[in-house]
Amino acid sequence: MRKPSSPPSIHSTTADLLAFIEASPTPYHCVAEVERRAAAAGFLRVEEGDAWDLEPGRGYMVARSGAIVLFRVGMGAAADAGFRLVGAHTDSPNLRVKPNADFTKDGYRQLGVEVYGGVLTHTWLDRDLGLAGKVVLRGDEPGGLERRLVTMARPMARVASLAIHLDREVTKKGLILNNQLHLPPVLALTDDSLPKNLRAVLAAELEVEEERILSWDLSLMDVQPPAVGGLRGEFIFSPRLDNQASCHAALTALLRAPAAQSTQIACLYDHEEVGSGSTSGAGGSLVEDVLTRIAAGGAEALHRASARSWQISADMAHALHPNFTDKHEPHHQPRLNGGPVIKVNAQQRYATDAEGEAFFELLCRDANVPFQKFVSRTDLACGSTIGPISSARLGIRTIDVGNPMLSMHSIREQGGAEDPERMAAVLARFFEA
Repeated sequence: MRKPSSPPSIHSTTADLLAFIEASPTPYHCVAEVERRAAAAGFLRVEEGDAWDLEPGRGYMVARSGAIVLFRVGMGAAADAGFRLVGAHTDSPNLRVKPNADFTKDGYRQLGVEVYGGVLTHTWLDRDLGLAGKVVLRGDEPGGLERRLVTMARPMARVASLAIHLDREVTKKGLILNNQLHLPPVLALTDDSLPKNLRAVLAAELEVEEERILSWDLSLMDVQPPAVGGLRGEFIFSPRLDNQASCHAALTALLRAPAAQSTQIACLYDHEEVGSGSTSGAGGSLVEDVLTRIAAGGAEALHRASARSWQISADMAHALHPNFTDKHEPHHQPRLNGGPVIKVNAQQRYATDAEGEAFFELLCRDANVPFQKFVSRTDLACGSTIGPISSARLGIRTIDVGNPMLSMHSIREQGGAEDPERMAAVLARFFEA
């Protein structure tokens, strides 16, 4: 009789990451989960429209839609001690629900969806999908609005693939999907006894009148929870590792680090996957506004502080894929569980320069953490991050790093189970430096 295998042991940081991702099906939920954890650690929420009275050594947070900035004010003046920033992004490629989403076709009720970011669309086929996001309601006061988060983490939608019997050429030509025609999920068969439209479904879920629902920002979501896998529990299988794993590392490091002379900041932006050009993206003013208020001495104090500052742009990195080794630069091939990856690109798709590269290497050595390096093949285009955008806007020296992963931009991504703690340890060391 076969002896049942025991479940793999999971590092506490990895287990916490899985819980963090499961609580964060959208950027809005991610911000809410960050706020919840930071508040439990004593961080105070401040509003952009209020006057700020900041105390040295105290933690604060300010949110703007799907982005949030957390900071612990330094014991020294910012102009003299500078900032230590870690930047990441809360968004991931997915399928977003259109405003006028409801339609019926050939006896099926479906939802119109739009592709958000560089989605590997085929990975969304034949998955159990739920819905999550933000719903905006008419408020009680005239002209007032109320915002609610909604999570329907149950199998309620599916993008069905076409049977091979109806497309024999797919094995020769590969799968080609038309985003408009082939991605709308099926919700139900047409049935007059069901809620008549998405608005009615949301009203029932939120227990409000349909007439109060004005708009929404909803995403399809994979309802399968994140998990640790592999024979020894060496892998993470999860949605949204890119880039909620880096958000979790930044938050974990900030909460773990003691107060220091420098002001410690975690900047979790939205909209990186679509270019960062928004009020809550790295191209917006959110972080610059926060730094200006912390510096508290006008342009001169901010310029002095920025010159004494460092930023780490934390975004997931490409691990060597064993089935596609030819797609990787032969001498820069990061491995899962090999530690944080320093990302370099001569075209400035990453913000790392030689000084920043050396600085991060020293941080890893101080934290007793292995590190790796990534460079794209010279004959392949390189992706980018918030690093070049935010460093250009803020004028702060920046290093691009990330934990290695496979299946980037798939609905289910794969990482190493040992890497989350390593990245958190290095970032904590950075905040302390």
